[in-house]
Amino acid sequence: MKAIICTAYGPPDVLQLGEVEKPAPKKNEILIKIQATAVTASDRILRGFKLPVWHPMGFLMGIVVGFSRPRNPVLGMVLAGEVEAIGQAVTGFKPGDQVFAFTGTRFGCYAEYICLPESDRSRYPGDIPSVIALKPTNATYEEAAAVVYGMVLAAYFLQKGAIQPGQQVLIYGASGAIGTTAVQLAKHHYEAEVTAVCSGANAELVKSLGADHIIDYTREDTIPGERRYNFVLDAVGKKKTSPLKVACQHTLTPDGRYLSVDEGNPTPQVEGLRLLRDLMEANKFKAVIDRRYPLEEMVEAHRYVDGGHKKGNVIITVAHDT
Repeated sequence: MKAIICTAYGPPDVLQLGEVEKPAPKKNEILIKIQATAVTASDRILRGFKLPVWHPMGFLMGIVVGFSRPRNPVLGMVLAGEVEAIGQAVTGFKPGDQVFAFTGTRFGCYAEYICLPESDRSRYPGDIPSVIALKPTNATYEEAAAVVYGMVLAAYFLQKGAIQPGQQVLIYGASGAIGTTAVQLAKHHYEAEVTAVCSGANAELVKSLGADHIIDYTREDTIPGERRYNFVLDAVGKKKTSPLKVACQHTLTPDGRYLSVDEGNPTPQVEGLRLLRDLMEANKFKAVIDRRYPLEEMVEAHRYVDGGHKKGNVIITVAHDT
């Protein structure tokens, strides 16, 4: 089968189209014919792994994914596709089911097919298990693949924020994959009043997702007015900062909480995918897709994501020979 193979860490050019053996499902596994995947922030971090092994995070990452090259040369953490076959012990899925999944540190989504366990558990320290669920019936494969990554991370951090209906929530970096998901979850699931920080160019997009207030980080260095927030989520991460981001950290209520997506190691839950399916089927959640590339143009897709200006998600479509 066709797959994108990464045999070394480095720039996008380390990704090469090749052929690998099509997997066969074990008794507890599901064979999925992948129709779409996405280039996530985690994919590009793994592909360009630069942390030295003596760095605590570099050493841990090396243990989990490989020190000199990826242990699994087929990257990719999210997918949408169709169940082609199941192992004899699988009870929750059947051939023909349309599914979406997060594969965690199993990776393997940059390919035509993948086998995933019906129920996965961590195998070693730092391992992130996979989760799989039936995809929303009203979503295309591309839309389903676009929402998985943001949901896994945003749901984890918003849950830690213990948000109550009517509270004030601020999302810094509201136009990326995590941010667009966090805005919609905070508004439509937690029923919060949401302030979104993004560029003016993305303001209309973010407002259409449910944001009540927009702050343009290209024009503002401080938080306007006297509003205080019960929860602030930095959906960009600590590598990028600005005077406005610093100001956000000082706008909390006395019992408010500030979290960055760099903090913690989210464990995906199948309940998160099921919640996402329910929200999409109720038309309370939208997939945000910036660009689409075929599998054969994976290098170009990674170059675009490396630029740091994508809106929502960059989708990879997987064509199968008939």
